[in-house]
Amino acid sequence: MIEQIRTKIDNSLESFMERIKKDYKLHLVSPVLYESIREFSLRKGKRIRPLLLILCYQGYCPNNKRIPSSLYNASTCIELLHNFMLIHDDIIDRSNLRRGKPTLHKLLEKMAKTKEQQKLGFDLGIIAGDIVYALAIDAFLSIKEAPERKERALKYFIQTAAFTAMGEFIDTLHGVASLKQIKEKDVFLNYTLKTARYTFDCPMVTGAILAGAGEKDIKLLSELGIMVGQAFQIQDDIIGIFDSQKNIGKSILSDIAEMKKTILVCHAYEKLKGKKHKEFVTCFTKPKKTYKDLITIRKLFMQAGSLEYSLKEINHRIKKTFIIIDKLKMKKQYKNIIQNAIRQLFKHSQRMAELHKATSS
Repeated sequence: MIEQIRTKIDNSLESFMERIKKDYKLHLVSPVLYESIREFSLRKGKRIRPLLLILCYQGYCPNNKRIPSSLYNASTCIELLHNFMLIHDDIIDRSNLRRGKPTLHKLLEKMAKTKEQQKLGFDLGIIAGDIVYALAIDAFLSIKEAPERKERALKYFIQTAAFTAMGEFIDTLHGVASLKQIKEKDVFLNYTLKTARYTFDCPMVTGAILAGAGEKDIKLLSELGIMVGQAFQIQDDIIGIFDSQKNIGKSILSDIAEMKKTILVCHAYEKLKGKKHKEFVTCFTKPKKTYKDLITIRKLFMQAGSLEYSLKEINHRIKKTFIIIDKLKMKKQYKNIIQNAIRQLFKHSQRMAELHKATSS
């Protein structure tokens, strides 16, 4: 069922890109702008967000209700919100790769010859991101559902965009803050705002609101979204340090180069003592880092027990999500699908836990 839904999402996303060509005439303003946004939006991905929206809608809608085809069109709003965030995030992080291909600002910087080629890419990328956000709202409005539900769901969607931007704001400030200023609670607040709200909370809650779910379940879904979203971000941080560039589709030095204050970093800073603590701070705060620095930091994470600690934090949150799922009044079939989908999402960290256990025994 999940693969069938993903296929329909991809088809709807492609159809939407054709519709905006007609409605917005982007290709007439600039063929490169339209094609760049289209190519970036259609790149292969897990489609976690629209998938969760659809599953939660189907899990709460009445059995005799026919699922509107417009639901698939509307679900792409979550994917477009994701793309909008990625476009701006890549500019802030000065990233060159996204999903194994050039970031949007790198594509757009080639549009004209100038003495400041990089600045042109950043400027055009910001504008293109703004357009994608507007398109996300347009996609949302295509759903045919009761007006009061639609309005409430749209407000939640817009609030999520604001909360995610707040997370980006905090993340950017954390990037220039000293290690001693950032505590674990600050990191988890950032995880909640920047990742959990729009990746899990918003899609599930939006789908449930549109289907007419009860207030208790809407609150439970939000709680579930925060738990699984935090776990997902911890896993992403681990992958960003311990995985290969080929697997993650971006530079393995990017998180370290940007001095991202993650749970791994906070834990290592607190636990390492003496020479190892000094070595960690020196290495982590270097303006320009090499692959050798990454290896050193990896080693120090292991010695501090930071990888093991982070994996335990993931496991703790996954267990909580399954307890919450059991409490939901959602149709059992869809509860099982969501639970299995969550298990699949965290297979990577489970493999890392097993590898860590084997190498440390």
